[in-house]
Amino acid sequence: MASKRKRREEARRQRYSEFDRLEELAAVRRRRVRSALIVVTAVVLVAVVGTLVAVIVDRNGQSPVAGASGSATTSATPTSQPTEPSTAPAAKGPSVSFRGVTVQGAADLGGAPAVTSKSSSDPTKLEYKDLVVGKGKAATPTSQVSVQYVGVLYKDGKVFDSSWSNGAPADFSLTGVVPGFTQGIGGTKGVPPMKVGGRRIIIMPAPLGYGSEARDSIPANSSLVFVVDLKNVTTSTTGG
Repeated sequence: MASKRKRREEARRQRYSEFDRLEELAAVRRRRVRSALIVVTAVVLVAVVGTLVAVIVDRNGQSPVAGASGSATTSATPTSQPTEPSTAPAAKGPSVSFRGVTVQGAADLGGAPAVTSKSSSDPTKLEYKDLVVGKGKAATPTSQVSVQYVGVLYKDGKVFDSSWSNGAPADFSLTGVVPGFTQGIGGTKGVPPMKVGGRRIIIMPAPLGYGSEARDSIPANSSLVFVVDLKNVTTSTTGG
């Protein structure tokens, strides 16, 4: 009898030992699965972060005239599509000055105008001066337009953007740019719309540009100057 009990006890211990061994193997498998999940999650997070960084960098590389500050509907940019670095011919001829802004080669539409500006005070409203009055189709605030432009800071004339340097005119809708661009080209109360073939100085206060938002080389609360050549009006939902 004692021998039988001993054998049963031995068998029971073996079963417990085997159970413990299986539990340990299961625990090892669970640890391996958790480790694999951690690695996969880390790889996915790295990929997501990398994608977000690429998107942010790409957005920061857009033209500084990319949408109005504080406007949820403004996203399109008056940005030319550069192919390779371009050296545009300089506009020739007499210069014209207007409210601290001087444009060399003011009437030469075949070249890039040289724009300087120096002002100790900011404008309180949109200011404009036609250097060349166009004779073609008039733009409206909802037009799709093609333009050549130079953009400088009003206070010191520092160039922050130029379609001439980008090598091609900029094509965009006037519904998707800063308000000063929409009003200065498409017209508003007291400002007639530009017509194809025209060149205009547009001086906009900060609220019609980017307001308190800094953009690349445009400091916050900056008044801006654009010298715009209207090359084409391709579509317009109203007027014409």
